Amino acid sequence: MLFKLNTVQPLLKSSLARNTGWMLMGQGLRLIIQAVYFTMIARSLGAAKYGAFVGVVGLVGIFAPFGSLGSGYLLIKNVARDPSQFSGNWGRALATTFLSSSVLIGVAALLSRFVLPITIPVRLVLLVAASDLFGFSITEICGHAFLAFDRLKWTASISVLLSASRLLAAVILIWMNRSPSALEWGEFYFGSTSIVALACLITTLVMLGAPAFSLARNSAEEREGFFISLGKSAATIYNDLDKTMLARLSTLEATGIYGAAYRLVDVSFSPVASLLVAAYPNFMRVGVGGITATLQYAKPLILHALGYATLVSLAILAGAGIVPYVLGGEYKLTVEALRWLAVLPMLRVVHFFLSDALAGAGYQGVKACIQIGVAVFNVLINLWIIPAYSWRGAAWSSIASDALLACAIGAVALTLSRRSPGGMSDAEVLEAKAEA
Repeated sequence: MLFKLNTVQPLLKSSLARNTGWMLMGQGLRLIIQAVYFTMIARSLGAAKYGAFVGVVGLVGIFAPFGSLGSGYLLIKNVARDPSQFSGNWGRALATTFLSSSVLIGVAALLSRFVLPITIPVRLVLLVAASDLFGFSITEICGHAFLAFDRLKWTASISVLLSASRLLAAVILIWMNRSPSALEWGEFYFGSTSIVALACLITTLVMLGAPAFSLARNSAEEREGFFISLGKSAATIYNDLDKTMLARLSTLEATGIYGAAYRLVDVSFSPVASLLVAAYPNFMRVGVGGITATLQYAKPLILHALGYATLVSLAILAGAGIVPYVLGGEYKLTVEALRWLAVLPMLRVVHFFLSDALAGAGYQGVKACIQIGVAVFNVLINLWIIPAYSWRGAAWSSIASDALLACAIGAVALTLSRRSPGGMSDAEVLEAKAEA
């Protein structure tokens, strides 16, 4: 089969522009809301208690991708190519999430006794785990359901609703107690996430229809879902586990300083994240033409996103000094941390879009293996560098990890595109090899 990207390019561009517009509107509103509640929580908790909370979030984040075992992304791929598959895919996603998350909540709580400071209560771990492994996973799957149908108005609304609920929770908590504990914020965090998860579930049922519950998948999809989860978990390790390691190997104050800086960098990346979400179904559609087609689709997106990321990096360097005036004097060292991390948006643009190009072409396993390698590198270097240099070491290892990932993903994508037979999808290449 000869796949011609230019035959569908006008449709993809039109869909991408519309969907990115919705996501930008949603992310813009979400950005404002997140900035407000992040400032409120960071100021009210203080560096040490905020550090305890982000340490727990970092640990739970390792398990969060396995809460749904990649079923939301499989839903997008299958429904984007064949809408009639929605009911079965949604049902499998919900059933998988319920069973997997139930087990992993207990695993996260048990492991926390070995990797987190003993001063952090297990109840906080359970609350965050229930929120992120179950509540957030359900919310994300509902967003993926609308994304699969290119109805990003609803996907964006779900994203805004989750942030708005956490802002409301923060306002109520601080109104009740101006200096709350990390555990008290964990309780409100859980409550707000649970309410939104239920609301999203009902909305998706009404708008898109009932699920057909089943756990059955073919072996190829089981492997793909596992690789998706493995890759996302590895990404959490090299992005967020350093905060958990800081809490254990350094101090909670250092964790709070670094966690605040990293959070601000994440927020600055939101517009690019909107484009990534909007483009993901198109990567799945274009992926039937193989890696060459997905790279061709990714190239202009990378160039445009790099322009934005460069401006953001410069803005971080120039404006980092205002952070202590916003978050409080305890976060004075966050200025230096932010300036170290300013390069991350540019590195992320490269490896995020190239990763989606690999995923769209069916190379989830290859992508996951690269991410695991970077995650191992990140953990090993942090074991040495965090005790020696505290949060500065965590910042340096983050930069090194993202740079390594960008280089590795780029090299592999280029190599695969050169080896891929012209016009053949990767599935067809594998089929031809099997027949031979």
